[in-house]
Amino acid sequence: MQKTNQIVEKYNIHTVCEEAKCPNRLECYSRKTATFLILGKACTRACGFCDIDFTKSPLPPEEDEDIRVAFSVRDLQLRHVVITMVARDDLPDGGASHLAKVIQTVRVHNPHLTIEVLTSDFAGNFDAIDIVLSASPQIFNHNIETVERLSPKVRHKATYQRTLEVLTYVGKSTTPPIIKSGIMVGLGESEEEVKKTLEDLYKAGSSIVTIGQYLQASRLKLRVQSFVTPKQFKQYEEFGRSIGIKEVYAGPFVRSSYNAEEVALSHGYSPS
Repeated sequence: MQKTNQIVEKYNIHTVCEEAKCPNRLECYSRKTATFLILGKACTRACGFCDIDFTKSPLPPEEDEDIRVAFSVRDLQLRHVVITMVARDDLPDGGASHLAKVIQTVRVHNPHLTIEVLTSDFAGNFDAIDIVLSASPQIFNHNIETVERLSPKVRHKATYQRTLEVLTYVGKSTTPPIIKSGIMVGLGESEEEVKKTLEDLYKAGSSIVTIGQYLQASRLKLRVQSFVTPKQFKQYEEFGRSIGIKEVYAGPFVRSSYNAEEVALSHGYSPS
């Protein structure tokens, strides 16, 4: 854990592990892995579940962030990296060109690396999505977060249908990456609503889906409505696979990028 902290501090890198108060950060840091958070540590959206800082006027993208992330990946000797981002509705392309630049620079300095991106919806701007896809990430992750009924309460500007549209669009690209999405449970959803969400994600092209327990990050965030049992998580896994989703990773501490390399390998992805 100490080495990971040292590298993150050395290159002045933000991680979603710290900014979102992920419960797995001790474990992940101990395994020399972290999920890199680019485009600042303050988001232009204030979702009900997320503890990342909110601002209407974030700082401009940092010109050298790409090389700092690339060197961090190198020093951590990662084989699989997850690069996520805050929503940047203040930028014309939502930060897509900056993300693409980071992907490209990381790959130059780490040519045998598998790159997974966890993006915003870019406000439905498909031109922005094309910019990200042009950098050829192997895995494209965009989370649907919750069931359709709860989406307006849980998310700020993103919508359930827009997420499905983004995933569907990515799946129809010239060289589609592996498509991944994730949902949280324990927010008041029913079992049938979760199953419907899994069906919708499958139809949108998702071949990897993560399902984790929602935990309240602070007193200002949405309250937990229920704690889902391991048995129920197992049932969600089995249902998702039964309808055709290739890999469903579900459990109380599962998060979008938790054990991302192992999940990719389970899916069948093998880096060249």
